[in-house]
Amino acid sequence: MPRYLVERSYREGLHIPQGEEGARTCLAMVEANLNDGVTWVHSYVCAESKKKSYCIYDGPNPEAIRRVAAKTNMPIDKITEVRVLDPYFYR
Repeated sequence: MPRYLVERSYREGLHIPQGEEGARTCLAMVEANLNDGVTWVHSYVCAESKKKSYCIYDGPNPEAIRRVAAKTNMPIDKITEVRVLDPYFYR
């Protein structure tokens, strides 16, 4: 399954409540992705402003990621297909 880096910008910043409400919000996103064969792996959020995030997704194609983003009202600036390269790649 291809892996993608999804860049997002948030005007007011990304604010997901901590605790049960935040957990429900994230779970709803995961469940919304399932129908299109998309898996949210994890995200990085800019610590200071929370106005930018970089999310890792597995999915069949960029169009599927765009569909689930539309369903969940999540912005997309750019989608880039990526491969893993880590310090142990060549061993």
